[in-house]
Amino acid sequence: DCGKSFAYRATLTAHQRTHTGEKPFTCADCGKSFTYRSALANHQHTHTGEKPFTCADCGKSFTYRSAFTNHQRTHIGEKPFTCADCGMSFAYRATLSSHQCAHTSENPFTCADCGKIFSSKYTLTSHQRTHSSEKPFACADCGRSFRHRSALTIHQRRHTGEKPFTCADCGHSFRHRSALTTHQHRH
Repeated sequence: DCGKSFAYRATLTAHQRTHTGEKPFTCADCGKSFTYRSALANHQHTHTGEKPFTCADCGKSFTYRSAFTNHQRTHIGEKPFTCADCGMSFAYRATLSSHQCAHTSENPFTCADCGKIFSSKYTLTSHQRTHSSEKPFACADCGRSFRHRSALTIHQRRHTGEKPFTCADCGHSFRHRSALTTHQHRH
């Protein structure tokens, strides 16, 4: 017993499952079990392909509310995860975790080609593409390939016309954050 109290018996019962490990809600499609009915409902979207959470700013849709919430930070600039050592803030918990390795000198990933050391597997993999001609991210519209997913995302805005960076002063929108920053210096 953890001492937490709840106003409703149903909420208490659901909470108690976190202690017992009971997962009474099972997906009929794949057999995966969940502690909460809501978690099962979210999971079922992966089978149906349904993406019920749509960003009002750019129209991108998401299967999970958590992914949608994370995405919204790209538009509003929210950075709720702060490093206790230096005060730097980050939009994502994973980015904060990678950053914290800089303070602990924990850099377990080494490039076999040049010896450079990285704090995350992601940054090492991304770096290794500079040594090869590998461009694994291809545009479905024109076939052009990119080393990094972020470069593909920016490129795709040419096809979609998406301009997610909007000036708060005049409402003018831009494809690139850097273009918005340059524009804002003119106000």
